[in-house]
Amino acid sequence: MGIVNVTPDSFSDGGRWLDHADAIAHGRELVAEGAAILDIGGESTRPGAEPVDAQEERRRVVPVVEGLRDAGAQLSVDTTKRVVAEAALAAGATLVNDVSALRFDPELAALVADAGCDVCLMHMLGEPRTMQEDPRYDDVVADVRAFLEERVAAAVAAGIAEERISVDPGIGFGKTLEHNLALLRHLDQIVALGRPVVIGTSRKSFLGRITGRDDPHQRVLGTVATNVLAYERGAEVFRVHDVAATRDALAVAAATLGP
Repeated sequence: MGIVNVTPDSFSDGGRWLDHADAIAHGRELVAEGAAILDIGGESTRPGAEPVDAQEERRRVVPVVEGLRDAGAQLSVDTTKRVVAEAALAAGATLVNDVSALRFDPELAALVADAGCDVCLMHMLGEPRTMQEDPRYDDVVADVRAFLEERVAAAVAAGIAEERISVDPGIGFGKTLEHNLALLRHLDQIVALGRPVVIGTSRKSFLGRITGRDDPHQRVLGTVATNVLAYERGAEVFRVHDVAATRDALAVAAATLGP
């Protein structure tokens, strides 16, 4: 899953793809590098990010979705808002990637059910503006697993087909370094829920804390390492900025771990 941030304030590439033509060209480049999914977002969810109104988010996202309809990848809209998701689905998206796991907008679950599209449910403690202030858990792995299990059940109850649902433990979303490492270490417990697991570690600050790399662009190797480990533990979708490097590493891992 290649990341296409149509935002001015994302932590790694904010502003770089804000122009629609640039974002479309970048998406095509990621497909050429091997992305099977493009995740297009118009609202930053970095720690401390301020919310974006639905009209502006839709203005950023929809033309990019339209411009990538023939790119050869599944198109995902990274949003928590029904009106944005509805417009993106009409433009050609077939996956809703919701960091709130269908909690922030009570109308989004019904849209996903009616559209028959795919949905990714992610764990996040609180909301982006405050999630990193002082995250605490009794047992982060057990707590995240229980949350995702409950959200899958809620989605199914809302009419979403279970086979359309994937889950994401939300690395870096209301978690300390130790929480992130515990989730990666015990990812098999999230995989045991029986839904495809999406992992999103790309260039994140916890990798910088481990490696001493302050510049997010210098965290590619750390990102690759976490994705290979996540693959070995059963993750199926890898949300990254650096598609080519990650794809090569996963190809080697698959060849090594395979029969």
